[in-house]
Amino acid sequence: MEANTGGTGRLPAAFLTPGSSSFMDFLGRQAPELLPGNRRLPEGVLEAPHGTTIVSAVFDGGVVIAGDRRATMGNVIAQRDIEKVFPADEYSAVGIAGTAGLAVEMVRLFQLELEHYEKIEGAVLSLEGKANRLTTMIRSNLAMAMQGLAVVPIFAGYDLDLGRGRIFTYDVTGGRSEERGFAATGSGSVFARGSLKKLYREDLSGEQAATLAVQALYDAADDDSATGGPDLARGIFPIVSLITEDGFRRLSDDEVSEIAVSITAGRREHPNGPQAPLL
Repeated sequence: MEANTGGTGRLPAAFLTPGSSSFMDFLGRQAPELLPGNRRLPEGVLEAPHGTTIVSAVFDGGVVIAGDRRATMGNVIAQRDIEKVFPADEYSAVGIAGTAGLAVEMVRLFQLELEHYEKIEGAVLSLEGKANRLTTMIRSNLAMAMQGLAVVPIFAGYDLDLGRGRIFTYDVTGGRSEERGFAATGSGSVFARGSLKKLYREDLSGEQAATLAVQALYDAADDDSATGGPDLARGIFPIVSLITEDGFRRLSDDEVSEIAVSITAGRREHPNGPQAPLL
């Protein structure tokens, strides 16, 4: 036991050697087989649950990020209450679309990456730096993405230096774009983006932005079978989170339920949702 711990009696010497502030780099040196992109896949066609639609919008004082709860496997609903929005750290969050299990694993690794940096450097990584770190992680998964196991997240957060919310989207190669105002990804993103484009305004409050996000997910579920709308019968509602200068806050089920019930009631009179003015 002493030989394995390098004389410390607790951790191997490699864990105590100063090095890169990147946890991924450390893991790549010590146990590269644990990185998602280095996994060996079985031959043949793989069927895995996929998460679908994520939306995000900047509001006056922060940013909202939300996701529906449905995971699909082919034409089958694999799960009705999957979690797709996760805090990355105190001031940022990731919403996942794509291969669900792999995406969740990538988010957990990203959370460790940011925590590791903060402990090594003694400072919080800038929002731009966090977005760059996620780019590297997605790019490392390219081999799996080419086999159909893609992960396409949205990264959103509050920029402490600029004092505003920001949104970043990615493609399967790790290509990154900063979005202005709002963004959507996943199978229902075309319909969600159309809804966001119709209803978005720059002067939204946090409460209005949360309502906007649920409206967009409702529209996505209306036209995309892989996106799940609010399930009033089962009490399953979208995950909606706000990020402001006070940090990350996930809205409670009661708060989201109130928004969803109000939207559903409104859709009884206007099935296509609220109408934007022509001019």
